[in-house]
Amino acid sequence: MKILVPVKRVVDANIKVTVKSDNSGVDIANVKMSINPFDEIAVEAAVRLKESGVATEVIAVSCGVTQCQETLRTALAIGADRAILVESNDELQPLAVAKLLKALIDKEQPQLVILGKQAIDDDSNQTGQMLAALANLPQATYASKITVAGGRATVAREVDGGSETLEMSLPAVITTDLRLNEPRYVTLPNIMKAKKKPLETVRPDTLGVDVMPRLKTLKVTEPPKRRAGVKVSDVRTLVDKLRNEAKVL
Repeated sequence: MKILVPVKRVVDANIKVTVKSDNSGVDIANVKMSINPFDEIAVEAAVRLKESGVATEVIAVSCGVTQCQETLRTALAIGADRAILVESNDELQPLAVAKLLKALIDKEQPQLVILGKQAIDDDSNQTGQMLAALANLPQATYASKITVAGGRATVAREVDGGSETLEMSLPAVITTDLRLNEPRYVTLPNIMKAKKKPLETVRPDTLGVDVMPRLKTLKVTEPPKRRAGVKVSDVRTLVDKLRNEAKVL
Protein backbone atom coordinates (compact mmCIF):
# COMPACT_ATOMS: atom_id res chain seq x y z
CA MET A 1 0.00 0.00 0.00
CA LYS A 2 1.26 3.45 -0.95
CA ILE A 3 0.66 6.49 1.29
CA LEU A 4 0.92 10.09 0.08
CA VAL A 5 1.70 12.71 2.74
CA PRO A 6 1.57 16.42 1.82
CA VAL A 7 3.75 18.69 3.98
CA LYS A 8 3.93 22.48 4.10
CA ARG A 9 6.82 24.85 4.87
CA VAL A 10 5.70 27.36 7.51
CA VAL A 11 7.22 29.80 9.98
CA ASP A 12 8.47 27.85 12.99
CA ALA A 13 5.84 27.62 15.71
CA ASN A 14 8.24 29.12 18.28
CA ILE A 15 8.82 32.29 16.26
CA LYS A 16 6.82 35.47 16.87
CA VAL A 17 5.81 36.70 13.44
CA THR A 18 5.67 40.35 12.42
CA VAL A 19 3.61 42.09 9.76
CA LYS A 20 5.27 43.84 6.82
CA SER A 21 5.34 47.62 6.92
CA ASP A 22 2.99 47.84 3.93
CA ASN A 23 0.50 45.42 5.56
CA SER A 24 0.71 43.10 2.55
CA GLY A 25 1.48 40.01 4.62
CA VAL A 26 3.72 38.43 7.24
CA ASP A 27 7.45 39.12 7.06
CA ILE A 28 9.29 35.80 6.62
CA ALA A 29 12.68 37.24 5.63
CA ASN A 30 15.46 35.71 7.73
CA VAL A 31 12.88 33.81 9.79
CA LYS A 32 13.30 30.16 10.78
CA MET A 33 11.00 27.91 8.73
CA SER A 34 9.89 24.40 9.67
CA ILE A 35 7.54 21.64 8.66
CA ASN A 36 3.93 22.35 9.62
CA PRO A 37 3.34 20.57 12.99
CA PHE A 38 0.11 18.91 11.86
CA ASP A 39 1.85 17.62 8.72
CA GLU A 40 4.69 16.27 10.85
CA ILE A 41 2.08 14.26 12.75
CA ALA A 42 0.76 12.99 9.41
CA VAL A 43 4.24 11.85 8.35
CA GLU A 44 4.69 10.05 11.66
CA ALA A 45 1.32 8.31 11.22
CA ALA A 46 2.24 7.15 7.72
CA VAL A 47 5.68 5.91 8.82
CA ARG A 48 4.13 3.97 11.70
CA LEU A 49 1.73 2.28 9.28
CA LYS A 50 4.73 1.31 7.16
CA GLU A 51 6.66 0.01 10.18
CA SER A 52 3.66 -2.11 11.19
CA GLY A 53 3.61 -3.74 7.75
CA VAL A 54 0.39 -2.08 6.56
CA ALA A 55 2.06 0.22 4.03
CA THR A 56 4.94 -0.44 1.67
CA GLU A 57 5.89 3.10 0.63
CA VAL A 58 5.48 6.62 2.04
CA ILE A 59 5.76 9.56 -0.36
CA ALA A 60 6.15 13.10 0.99
CA VAL A 61 4.88 15.96 -1.18
CA SER A 62 5.33 19.71 -0.84
CA CYS A 63 4.13 22.57 -3.02
CA GLY A 64 5.98 25.87 -3.08
CA VAL A 65 9.37 27.48 -3.46
CA THR A 66 12.70 25.70 -3.85
CA GLN A 67 13.37 25.94 -0.10
CA CYS A 68 10.54 23.46 0.47
CA GLN A 69 13.18 20.81 -0.25
CA GLU A 70 14.34 21.33 3.34
CA THR A 71 10.84 20.51 4.58
CA LEU A 72 10.77 17.38 2.45
CA ARG A 73 14.17 16.31 3.79
CA THR A 74 12.69 16.52 7.29
CA ALA A 75 9.86 14.21 6.21
CA LEU A 76 12.41 11.85 4.66
CA ALA A 77 14.42 11.88 7.90
CA ILE A 78 11.29 10.91 9.83
CA GLY A 79 10.93 7.89 7.58
CA ALA A 80 9.33 8.75 4.23
CA ASP A 81 10.83 6.80 1.32
CA ARG A 82 10.88 9.47 -1.37
CA ALA A 83 9.69 13.01 -1.98
CA ILE A 84 8.10 15.14 -4.66
CA LEU A 85 8.36 18.93 -4.83
CA VAL A 86 5.84 20.80 -6.95
CA GLU A 87 7.97 23.90 -7.39
CA SER A 88 6.25 27.24 -7.85
CA ASN A 89 6.99 30.83 -6.85
CA ASP A 90 3.32 31.77 -7.11
CA GLU A 91 1.05 32.14 -4.11
CA LEU A 92 -0.50 28.71 -3.65
CA GLN A 93 -3.90 28.89 -2.02
CA PRO A 94 -5.72 25.79 -0.63
CA LEU A 95 -7.66 25.15 -3.85
CA ALA A 96 -4.49 25.27 -5.96
CA VAL A 97 -2.71 22.88 -3.59
CA ALA A 98 -5.69 20.53 -3.64
CA LYS A 99 -5.62 20.52 -7.46
CA LEU A 100 -1.90 19.78 -7.49
CA LEU A 101 -2.36 16.92 -5.02
CA LYS A 102 -5.24 15.56 -7.11
CA ALA A 103 -2.91 15.46 -10.13
CA LEU A 104 -0.31 13.58 -8.08
CA ILE A 105 -2.94 11.13 -6.85
CA ASP A 106 -3.82 10.38 -10.46
CA LYS A 107 -0.13 9.83 -11.19
CA GLU A 108 0.96 7.88 -8.08
CA GLN A 109 -2.31 6.05 -7.29
CA PRO A 110 -1.86 5.97 -3.48
CA GLN A 111 -4.32 3.99 -1.36
CA LEU A 112 -4.22 6.58 1.42
CA VAL A 113 -3.55 10.31 1.69
CA ILE A 114 -2.74 11.59 5.19
CA LEU A 115 -2.26 15.32 5.76
CA GLY A 116 -2.47 17.79 8.61
CA LYS A 117 -5.90 19.23 9.34
CA GLN A 118 -4.55 22.77 8.81
CA ALA A 119 -1.40 24.84 8.43
CA ILE A 120 -0.42 27.10 11.30
CA ASP A 121 0.32 30.06 9.01
CA ASP A 122 -3.14 30.64 7.55
CA ASP A 123 -5.28 28.14 9.55
CA SER A 124 -7.44 27.61 6.45
CA ASN A 125 -8.36 23.97 7.22
CA GLN A 126 -9.49 23.50 3.60
CA THR A 127 -6.96 21.52 1.57
CA GLY A 128 -7.87 18.04 2.83
CA GLN A 129 -11.59 18.54 2.29
CA MET A 130 -11.10 20.10 -1.14
CA LEU A 131 -8.79 17.26 -2.16
CA ALA A 132 -11.33 14.62 -1.13
CA ALA A 133 -14.02 16.40 -3.13
CA LEU A 134 -11.86 16.82 -6.25
CA ALA A 135 -10.67 13.20 -6.14
CA ASN A 136 -14.13 11.89 -5.19
CA LEU A 137 -12.66 9.99 -2.23
CA PRO A 138 -14.11 9.27 1.22
CA GLN A 139 -12.62 11.43 3.95
CA ALA A 140 -12.18 11.56 7.71
CA THR A 141 -11.02 14.76 9.40
CA TYR A 142 -9.43 15.49 12.80
CA ALA A 143 -8.22 11.91 13.22
CA SER A 144 -7.06 10.97 16.72
CA LYS A 145 -6.55 7.28 15.85
CA ILE A 146 -6.10 5.48 12.53
CA THR A 147 -6.40 1.74 11.91
CA VAL A 148 -6.01 0.21 8.45
CA ALA A 149 -6.91 -3.41 7.68
CA GLY A 150 -8.63 -5.39 4.96
CA GLY A 151 -8.77 -2.55 2.48
CA ARG A 152 -10.62 -0.29 4.93
CA ALA A 153 -9.60 2.50 7.28
CA THR A 154 -11.12 3.06 10.71
CA VAL A 155 -10.70 6.56 12.11
CA ALA A 156 -11.54 7.79 15.60
CA ARG A 157 -12.16 11.52 15.90
CA GLU A 158 -13.31 13.97 18.53
CA VAL A 159 -16.42 16.06 17.90
CA ASP A 160 -18.26 18.68 19.94
CA GLY A 161 -20.61 16.11 21.44
CA GLY A 162 -17.91 13.58 22.33
CA SER A 163 -16.22 11.21 19.90
CA GLU A 164 -17.12 9.16 16.85
CA THR A 165 -15.59 6.36 14.81
CA LEU A 166 -15.73 6.30 11.01
CA GLU A 167 -15.02 3.38 8.71
CA MET A 168 -14.38 3.86 5.02
CA SER A 169 -13.04 1.99 2.04
CA LEU A 170 -9.67 2.78 0.50
CA PRO A 171 -8.42 4.88 -1.22
CA ALA A 172 -9.30 7.70 1.18
CA VAL A 173 -8.19 11.06 2.57
CA ILE A 174 -7.48 11.55 6.28
CA THR A 175 -6.53 14.75 8.10
CA THR A 176 -4.72 14.56 11.43
CA ASP A 177 -5.31 16.16 14.80
CA LEU A 178 -2.75 16.82 17.55
CA ARG A 179 -3.90 13.82 19.59
CA LEU A 180 -3.02 11.29 16.90
CA ASN A 181 0.63 10.87 17.92
CA GLU A 182 3.82 12.58 18.99
CA PRO A 183 6.36 12.73 16.14
CA ARG A 184 9.69 11.07 16.78
CA TYR A 185 12.90 12.98 17.33
CA VAL A 186 14.87 13.15 14.09
CA THR A 187 18.36 11.78 14.68
CA LEU A 188 21.52 12.86 12.85
CA PRO A 189 22.01 9.47 11.12
CA ASN A 190 18.48 9.69 9.70
CA ILE A 191 19.13 13.25 8.55
CA MET A 192 22.20 12.02 6.67
CA LYS A 193 20.24 9.12 5.16
CA ALA A 194 17.52 11.55 4.04
CA LYS A 195 20.01 13.39 1.84
CA LYS A 196 20.43 10.22 -0.26
CA LYS A 197 16.73 9.51 -0.71
CA PRO A 198 15.15 10.47 -4.06
CA LEU A 199 13.54 13.90 -4.37
CA GLU A 200 11.72 14.64 -7.62
CA THR A 201 10.88 18.17 -8.75
CA VAL A 202 7.96 18.98 -11.06
CA ARG A 203 6.16 22.15 -12.12
CA PRO A 204 2.42 22.86 -11.92
CA ASP A 205 2.18 23.25 -15.69
CA THR A 206 3.65 19.78 -16.25
CA LEU A 207 0.81 18.45 -14.09
CA GLY A 208 -1.71 20.46 -16.11
CA VAL A 209 -2.86 22.50 -13.13
CA ASP A 210 -3.78 26.20 -13.06
CA VAL A 211 -2.62 27.65 -9.72
CA MET A 212 -3.92 31.19 -10.27
CA PRO A 213 -5.12 32.64 -6.92
CA ARG A 214 -8.88 32.97 -6.52
CA LEU A 215 -8.68 35.10 -3.39
CA LYS A 216 -6.96 38.45 -2.82
CA THR A 217 -5.56 39.52 0.52
CA LEU A 218 -6.45 43.17 1.02
CA LYS A 219 -4.65 43.85 4.27
CA VAL A 220 -2.81 42.07 7.08
CA THR A 221 -2.60 43.69 10.51
CA GLU A 222 -1.43 42.62 13.93
CA PRO A 223 -4.10 42.00 16.57
CA PRO A 224 -4.70 44.90 18.97
CA LYS A 225 -2.65 44.87 22.13
CA ARG A 226 -4.47 43.76 25.25
CA ARG A 227 -5.29 46.53 27.67
CA ALA A 228 -3.93 46.32 31.18
CA GLY A 229 -6.25 44.83 33.77
CA VAL A 230 -7.74 46.80 36.65
CA LYS A 231 -8.58 45.89 40.21
CA VAL A 232 -12.08 46.46 41.55
CA SER A 233 -13.05 47.04 45.14
CA ASP A 234 -16.11 44.81 45.29
CA VAL A 235 -18.44 42.54 43.32
CA ARG A 236 -20.91 45.35 42.61
CA THR A 237 -18.23 47.35 40.80
CA LEU A 238 -17.14 44.27 38.85
CA VAL A 239 -20.70 43.58 37.66
CA ASP A 240 -21.12 47.22 36.70
CA LYS A 241 -17.94 47.16 34.59
CA LEU A 242 -18.95 43.92 32.91
CA ARG A 243 -22.34 45.35 31.98
CA ASN A 244 -21.22 48.76 30.83
CA GLU A 245 -17.69 48.26 29.53
CA ALA A 246 -17.16 44.64 28.51
CA LYS A 247 -20.75 44.29 27.25
CA VAL A 248 -20.78 40.57 27.97
CA LEU A 249 -23.90 40.47 30.20
